Amino acid sequence: MAGGEGGRPRRRRERPPRYLRVSAAAAAQPDPPRRRRCCCCCFCHRRLGRGANEAEAAGAASSEAGRLGSRPPPFLLFLLLLPPAFLSPGRAAAAAMTDNIPLQPVRQKKRADNKHRGGCCECLRCCGRRDPRPRTVWLGHPEKRDQRYPRNVINNQKYNFFTFLPGVLFNQFKYFFNLYFLFLACSQFVPEMRLGALYTYWVPLGFVLAVTIIREAVEEIRCCMRDKEVNSQIYSKLTARGQLFDSSFSHLLTASLSRQPEQQELQLNQTLLTIRKAGLLEEREGKTGWGRVLSSWEARGTMKVKSSSIQVGDLIIVEKNQRVPADMIFLRTSEKNGSCFLRTDQLDGETDWKLRLPVSCTQRLPTASDLLQIRSYVYAEEPNIDIHNFVGTFTREDSDPPVNESLSIENTLWASTVIASGTIVGVVLYTGRELRSVMNTSNPRNKIGLFDLEVNCLTKILFGALVVVSLVMVALQHFAGRWYLQIIRFLLLFSNIIPISLRVNLDMGKIVYSWMIRRDSKIPGTVVRSSTIPEQLGRISYLLTDKTGTLTQNEMVFKRLHLGTVSYGIDSMDEVQSHIFSIYTQQSHEPPALKGPTLATKVRKTLSSRVHEAVKAIALCHNVTPVYESNGVTDQAEAERHYEDSCRVYQAASPDEVALVQWTESVGLTLVGRDQSSVQLRTPGGHILNYTILQIFPFTYESKRMGIIVRDESTGEITFYMKGADVVMAGIVQYNDWLEEECGNMAREGLRVLVVAKKSLTEEQYQDFEARYIQAKLSVHDRSLKVATVIESLEMEMELLCLTGVEDQLQADVRPTLETLRNAGIKVWMLTGDKLETATCTAKNAHLVTRTQDIHIFRLVTNRGEAHLELNAFRRKHDCALVISGDSLEVCLKYYEYEFMELACQCPAVVCCRCAPTQKAQIVRLLQERTGKLTCAVGDGGNDVSMIQEADCGVGVEGREGKQASLAADFSITQFKHLGRLLMVHGRNSYKRSAALSQFVIHRSLCISTMQAVFSSVFYFASVPLYQGFLIIGYSTLYTMFPVFSLVLDKDVKSEVAMLYPELYKDLLKGRPLSYKTFLIWVLISIYQGSIIMYGALLLFESEFVHIVAISFTSLILTELLMVALTIQTWHWLMIVAELLSLSCYIASLVFLHEFIDVYFIATLSFLWKVTVITLVSCLPLYVLKYLRRRFSPPSYSKLTS
Repeated sequence: MAGGEGGRPRRRRERPPRYLRVSAAAAAQPDPPRRRRCCCCCFCHRRLGRGANEAEAAGAASSEAGRLGSRPPPFLLFLLLLPPAFLSPGRAAAAAMTDNIPLQPVRQKKRADNKHRGGCCECLRCCGRRDPRPRTVWLGHPEKRDQRYPRNVINNQKYNFFTFLPGVLFNQFKYFFNLYFLFLACSQFVPEMRLGALYTYWVPLGFVLAVTIIREAVEEIRCCMRDKEVNSQIYSKLTARGQLFDSSFSHLLTASLSRQPEQQELQLNQTLLTIRKAGLLEEREGKTGWGRVLSSWEARGTMKVKSSSIQVGDLIIVEKNQRVPADMIFLRTSEKNGSCFLRTDQLDGETDWKLRLPVSCTQRLPTASDLLQIRSYVYAEEPNIDIHNFVGTFTREDSDPPVNESLSIENTLWASTVIASGTIVGVVLYTGRELRSVMNTSNPRNKIGLFDLEVNCLTKILFGALVVVSLVMVALQHFAGRWYLQIIRFLLLFSNIIPISLRVNLDMGKIVYSWMIRRDSKIPGTVVRSSTIPEQLGRISYLLTDKTGTLTQNEMVFKRLHLGTVSYGIDSMDEVQSHIFSIYTQQSHEPPALKGPTLATKVRKTLSSRVHEAVKAIALCHNVTPVYESNGVTDQAEAERHYEDSCRVYQAASPDEVALVQWTESVGLTLVGRDQSSVQLRTPGGHILNYTILQIFPFTYESKRMGIIVRDESTGEITFYMKGADVVMAGIVQYNDWLEEECGNMAREGLRVLVVAKKSLTEEQYQDFEARYIQAKLSVHDRSLKVATVIESLEMEMELLCLTGVEDQLQADVRPTLETLRNAGIKVWMLTGDKLETATCTAKNAHLVTRTQDIHIFRLVTNRGEAHLELNAFRRKHDCALVISGDSLEVCLKYYEYEFMELACQCPAVVCCRCAPTQKAQIVRLLQERTGKLTCAVGDGGNDVSMIQEADCGVGVEGREGKQASLAADFSITQFKHLGRLLMVHGRNSYKRSAALSQFVIHRSLCISTMQAVFSSVFYFASVPLYQGFLIIGYSTLYTMFPVFSLVLDKDVKSEVAMLYPELYKDLLKGRPLSYKTFLIWVLISIYQGSIIMYGALLLFESEFVHIVAISFTSLILTELLMVALTIQTWHWLMIVAELLSLSCYIASLVFLHEFIDVYFIATLSFLWKVTVITLVSCLPLYVLKYLRRRFSPPSYSKLTS
């Protein structure tokens, strides 16, 4: 144990967090403490260590340089080399006043050993990755940092330039099938083992590898182009005067000035070209040469940077509808209401716009450039995958007293989100692999289909048979002579038992299936991005689907308003409109003295007043903001001033709220204005109602409700409005006997139900509440609990106003598609990031949960005991759909993974809400491990990418949420309803065709191998090939390839029948088309036919050996052609062409095969009848057995085809 004096243990010093220290004026900034560098950092430090002093001097000399033109005066170099304090006393004094409190870098305590203290340079990356830790980031100054951060680069490629070829070859040869043929081809370089020409072994193997490499290269190039497009997006970076160029350009200016006068012009042009390419140079009138450079340097406050060049600490400007390039803290916005909306669909799958608030200290600054004049920093937590929470602080040190603000998720702008309103400025916190979106995305994996694994297993069985046959042949020779060499020769001689053409035929078949899917006119726009797993579509057992944008259109439609005694639907909304019109018409004709609270003091309200109160509550209780945009006729300022309806767009965090506000507009009460403190409504008569917002209580997942307290400026009334889910509002509103029943009725219709209530407050009641509310918000301990307690003191005996029903429009034909999938034996799980109530309503509306099924909502659990009790309660229910939240799911998987998955797999449907992207991928992975069944994931957003890549078959839907999911998926469709045909028709046909194709190729190889075994046995077990040269190559290519490959066009039923009877798909889930039973049947058929052909040729040949070759080979070709014809169930004209073409090719090639076949013998009648007899004996019994089987034990589809 290391110790100090007296044996005291040395205290371990904790390393301080990462700091990024800069000063407001970069010239007055002292150098950071030097740290040990590796040798590769020295050049980078010398190159990048300049900057601030040169920039300050250049800014001071810019006006003089502009006057002198392109050739700088001799004293300019002298000025550049002077410290800033020597430029002018006034300027030095200003710098001193700005930094009256000198900002020193953090002094790190020295450690006992200095090994591995600092990271090395960014360019060479010689130091390994560090564990993520909290960080302190100074605004606008990324150049001063103690440790390096990852580059802001998105990389979705599986390989790079150096690992592509080794990686592809490794993925090919790690499977036994391809590795066997590699060894087989290499063995032919040994003379003692050579049995024929090298091309007979290397050409098929080379063809397979070439096709695979080309396919992988095309996919990698496409992926690289997509990544390059994202990384090359241009953003504006906020820079201070004199700091426009970073240090990489400063050395260019200094190098130019240090040259001789005759070389300065050439170097100047090169420098200008470099700066112009970087997007830093702004051309100006009357400026040339150095004046042009220095004037632009001094005047511009922003510079253009690529997304990949953004660093931690940069101040980035993001425009409306632009993607956020990195994880940032929200500092400023151009919106007058001091907030912005964010689209997070690519991050969490929710198309609800999220409200984000800037740091109040920076929002109050006069201009964005002032962000670089203040001395402030952000302290942030270490990078993690939690996209719903953030902990940090903002500190400004140059104010008196220093300003400290807490930062939460409301102040963040995560990468891959999109700014929906205004222009924002943010400081970059995390980049590259530390982004929330990247940490929630799993790496893509190479998907190998289950069918390919089964074929690989069959080849191992065939290899075992090959070894056994070779050993038997040598054993029958009593292991005489060099028997070990004889074993190797027999292994090579019977190598056709494992057909290399199997891999070629299957790969070509996959290409044909992909082409058929793309050309299907009934599923237009479908793209096959992974052509290696089309057979997977035919054996799916679990379908995991996203909700928003996949099952639904995310378009909310107001369907019903229920007042307890009367209900208004779509067809009766004109009655609501007439009630609203009558109320405001009546008020406009009454004297002002009666327009106060006295009108409401009636014994019983009329129906019109009840409708009016409900509509007004809906129009006020929300977070919707109307935004006015120019429409080409009216500009934005004029439209906002006159509340132009044609220019107004509603922005909100939820499409439900937009639908409610749009409905109130349709019935006459229009939301025309809103900011942080007021709301404006317009009546049917055009009168503007003004309300002051006193308090807002936003919706949270825990509270399931939102509220607002407003003051009517015309009457002074203070009203507390609230809306929320029925489960929480039932205990808040006054007693009634209809709420529970009507909520259940509307929920069964698939509507999202909200309960709306209100409570009138006196001025004294509100002042008392406000005092207690402010005091609770200032609490340090248990702040959220105290705030909730104060709010709950208002939530008592509220007046129930109405129920609202909003429907999320489903995608076209979602219900029949889900019913088809259920009838096909596929269990559907819905994984969504949306709220529990929303997910449950969508599941009912889409008939994912049938009307006869009960729904068990798994309550929120936080520990092992609660999870145990809830699982036991769920175990007692049968045929029940499960609805569970992501938090509860995480607890269950942590303590009871096996028990939970066992219960969930028994459910007819499962709905997981509030799921993070990594949770979705985890559920897919657990299903694969626990059940061993194939899974298919369907999604349309960036948050679905992990799930899609983890599933055995990933399907992306091109929708409103972009193309990120469809680009990462194996198959891309345009609508969810296309999934039914993709699985029922194309998946089923692909699997059955590949099964028939593989069995026939194996049969073809086993036939010729059986003939070789019979031939060697008859001729004293000699390791002599029966067919040589072109015969063995032509047999598996020219003579039989086209008929055998034409099986990819075969189908047992029409596509319409497959869609009408999805039960046919259920038969494939057992894997019967390619099983050990069918494999054994085809092996026996091959042995029978090979033996009949070879023994028949031996018995019927007359004198010469060449006659045996002619008779047996011709019979073999005819047998294969007949077997293909007997196997085909639906003839295609290409099949007939393939049969005739192969037969014609064989007959025509006989002229050139005189070396192997006696041409004169095959023209005799004796040859014809011998070949006919052998062929009939080999095929006719099989046809009779097939006919009898179809007669007495028909397959399931035979009745449908008839």
